[in-house]
Amino acid sequence: MVRRIDVSGAGGVRLAAWEFADPPKGRSGDGEPAPGVLLLHGLMGRASHWASTARWLAERHRAVALDQRGHGRSDKPADGPFTRDAYVSDAEAAIEQLGLAPAILIGHSMGALTAWQLAAKRPDLVRALIICDMRASALGAASQREWEEWFRSWPVPFATLADVRKWFGEDDPRVERPNPSRGEFFAEVMAERADGWRPVFSRRQMLISRATWVYDAHWEELAQVRCPTLVVRGLDGELGRAEASEMVRVLPRGQYGEVADAGHLVHFDQPERWRSAIEPFLDSVLTP
Repeated sequence: MVRRIDVSGAGGVRLAAWEFADPPKGRSGDGEPAPGVLLLHGLMGRASHWASTARWLAERHRAVALDQRGHGRSDKPADGPFTRDAYVSDAEAAIEQLGLAPAILIGHSMGALTAWQLAAKRPDLVRALIICDMRASALGAASQREWEEWFRSWPVPFATLADVRKWFGEDDPRVERPNPSRGEFFAEVMAERADGWRPVFSRRQMLISRATWVYDAHWEELAQVRCPTLVVRGLDGELGRAEASEMVRVLPRGQYGEVADAGHLVHFDQPERWRSAIEPFLDSVLTP
């Protein structure tokens, strides 16, 4: 079962939050409030990408995934803002309005950056943190130009969802070998229009969002995170082992995890191995 709960984000932007539970979890078996978990997707993602993770989390936690501004079913204001402050304030508002604090934050890619920036800003709201395949180093102007070119290469509109799956899973020049899970990932962020299938987000807004963090390093904020933090990388992902190890060193209470045979979409590529990588950490966080 999943239910939608609307949240008012920074500047009044309407955000769609999705609680996964059957029935919705309020308290644990001993009568204590179930630990809250907020799941934050990456750029171009949506809350539904966390469905498999959220469902097993809901056995012991109150698991909520957020469609961040510009994504999924949340508002996509033409003029934004799509700043780091806006994304962090949105997550802060979601935790407070949903009564999740102190929450465990689980973030993928850009969502992981939002999570650790919030943990640095509001340590009172965050019990623990899981960072999934997000770099702390600056990526630079060349990286942003590559994304601009990549967006222009998309053959939109797609005639069918099968075409979406094939292009992103096989034909996209960024794909080194066939990756069906990547095709499925992008199929979930498409909607049918009069002329075919198009992304539910604005590629222009995605570039604006990315530009607010891609030129800067984020080590200082990482060092300010005081809660237990697990840094997870896919062995074939974007976060290299050396940088992940340095992130763990910088974090006052950092731990390292990795998932074999996974790329950047760690939790989507290998859901069972992803669970095995993070579940012991979650157990340790909940142990008195």
